[in-house]
Amino acid sequence: MEKSIKRYMPIFVLPTFLAFILGFIIPFVMGVGLSFCEFTTVTDAKFVGISNYVEALKDTVFRHSFWYTALFAVVSLVVINVIAFALAMALTREMRGTNIFRTIFFMPNLIGGIVLGYIWQLIFNGILSNFNTALGLNEWYGFWGLIVLVSWQQIGYMMIIYIAGLQSIPGDVLEAAEIDGAGRWQKLWKVTIPMMMPSITICMFLSITNGFKLFDQNLSLTAGEPAKMSEMMALNIFNTFYGRTGWEGVGQAKAVLFFILVVAIGLVQLRATRSKEVQQ
Repeated sequence: MEKSIKRYMPIFVLPTFLAFILGFIIPFVMGVGLSFCEFTTVTDAKFVGISNYVEALKDTVFRHSFWYTALFAVVSLVVINVIAFALAMALTREMRGTNIFRTIFFMPNLIGGIVLGYIWQLIFNGILSNFNTALGLNEWYGFWGLIVLVSWQQIGYMMIIYIAGLQSIPGDVLEAAEIDGAGRWQKLWKVTIPMMMPSITICMFLSITNGFKLFDQNLSLTAGEPAKMSEMMALNIFNTFYGRTGWEGVGQAKAVLFFILVVAIGLVQLRATRSKEVQQ
């Protein structure tokens, strides 16, 4: 059976590999090339060197969106993972209704980001109207609104991953720690967390990359903010490419810079977490 699988593996891999090339590799290479061009369509591209990148870095709104997105990614990373881990700890104890609570906490993840954005926009504006203000009138209202929305959506998903990690810890190890006199906090910091590092790594990676790539919730929740100070990087790139005539090349350059940033952050985080696992 193993020899047959190895023999016919290229036949099964080839369609997926071709789809990957056509759907990702070719558009990506074309996108990088267009970032050095001035164009309206892919057939009339004119090479302009690095001028698109210069214009992108000169854009004050784009630079602000970088710091705004970075701050959002860090805050959402902490909030989502702390609450998700606490819920996972609570829902792995022997108590009635744990499956029901897990389902309830996971359900927001099934709702689309655009729908969630408009729902929470109505909720927040309804509250802020009592104070004669609105979500789109202040960038920090939008910031904390996005934190609440994204946390509500993603906590249940991360919680499931943490629950799987907690359930994979052998009970004998925890019993041995209790016999050795370890208290509740000692078991948590010395046994549970070190043995859950694979789950923690996955959740942290997903949280920070999702924070940097956030688009649809930002589009629907903070739409109409006049100063555009609540734009995150993905939304800023979209508005540059489709909202400003003659800036298609600049928008493409921003997209390339955004790609490099997300990949670099992901690689640094994975390397840091792996080195920490080796030390432990």
